[in-house]
Amino acid sequence: MNAEDITTVKSILSQPQKIAIIPHKNPDGDAMGSCLALYGFLKEMGQTAHVIAPNDYPKFLKWMPENDSVINFERENPKALRLLEEATVIFTLDFNDLSRVGQMETALKAATADFIMIDHHQQPNDYAVVTYSDVSMSSTCEMVYNFIRFLGETDTITKDIATNLYTGIMTDTGSFKYRSTSSKTHRVVAELIDRGAENMEIHRQVFDTNSPSRLHLLGVALSNMVILQEYSTAYITLTQEELDAYDYNKGDTEGFVNYGLTLEGIIFALIFIENKEEGIIKISLRSTGDFSVNDFARNHFEGGGHINAAGGRSELSMEETVARFNEILKSYKSELNP
Repeated sequence: MNAEDITTVKSILSQPQKIAIIPHKNPDGDAMGSCLALYGFLKEMGQTAHVIAPNDYPKFLKWMPENDSVINFERENPKALRLLEEATVIFTLDFNDLSRVGQMETALKAATADFIMIDHHQQPNDYAVVTYSDVSMSSTCEMVYNFIRFLGETDTITKDIATNLYTGIMTDTGSFKYRSTSSKTHRVVAELIDRGAENMEIHRQVFDTNSPSRLHLLGVALSNMVILQEYSTAYITLTQEELDAYDYNKGDTEGFVNYGLTLEGIIFALIFIENKEEGIIKISLRSTGDFSVNDFARNHFEGGGHINAAGGRSELSMEETVARFNEILKSYKSELNP
């Protein structure tokens, strides 16, 4: 944030506001962590705020402080619409295009509030009075910490705020192993621990609360893995039938795509997950090094994200989607296996 943006935000927050805080659809740890942390901070500042999630999110995030205050746009639609209509300020966190909120997009476009964006994804849209965008950041949670610091309010960071920020940084950095994890990230994390974030407990809540059905589903996913050595690529498929057979719940496939990258010599990993309700194949893409899955997803699968982590979608069948992917992959052979 530049000095002008900081001044603008200070001016806005110097007056009582009705604030809505919005993550993207299918929010992950960084989206919910940043929203809940900002919610806690704004409450400390005496503001009236609400977190409105476009839809549900994984059970392994619902232990987080202030989670019980979250309003689900799909389940509590009249209340959510009223709050968006009444809002004087809307923060959009961990996304930079209003199309990323699903059914909430129409309501956000109709809102008369001032928008403030905090996000670390590439190619932000221009809809906010203040846009804090930095693709070099490890996570939106690290940016929310910086946002609080820019306002000179780090003393307001409580244990709950620190816990939510730590959770988002941890999940979006792959437990601090992705290259976006900088020395500054570690300094922020150290500060959060000093302010009460219990790192061991946070890791346990996120990673060590699996159900037997989720682990069985992971076994199916790994047995479905296809390894394409000549393209340094591995991909996993999961059909709706396979998901249903193991009592799939939202978030159960989180992290499955990363197993491909644990194979020696693999630099590009994907997972194709069928969603019959939406009529799509959801695609998660990961890479190491300089191969941009953001470009790959944007160019071929209506998606995008970061250089090494992105998402996409296909409206073809699973068989057709995988066949199309394999055909596209041929033109990337020199980049993937020089």
